[in-house]
Amino acid sequence: MQGKRLDRVNQLIKEEVSLLLQRELKDPRLGFVTVTEVETSKDLRQAKIFVSVLGGDEQWKGSLAALTSARGFVRNWLRQHLDLRVTPEIAFLPDRSMEHAARIQALLKELKE
Repeated sequence: MQGKRLDRVNQLIKEEVSLLLQRELKDPRLGFVTVTEVETSKDLRQAKIFVSVLGGDEQWKGSLAALTSARGFVRNWLRQHLDLRVTPEIAFLPDRSMEHAARIQALLKELKE
């Protein structure tokens, strides 16, 4: 599969899941969740959806538990809204790069002072 097509599929999945998280999922455990990246295997059988959660560790745990329990619903939503031959199995994974960047920024600020 070509790289451009895979990039387009990743972007399309990212947009659809973001829309779904904003408008359709009503789980109270779900906090402020942002889809940061999607990595789909070349055969479109597996998709890793990286998410960032605003909040502490309890918010992370609750949000990831809510997303894990909603995997079937999300996959069915993708099956209905995407025109793909194969709907990928999805896995939600934490993306803590924002926390890491904030920590580096704080350390740099301390050094500057």
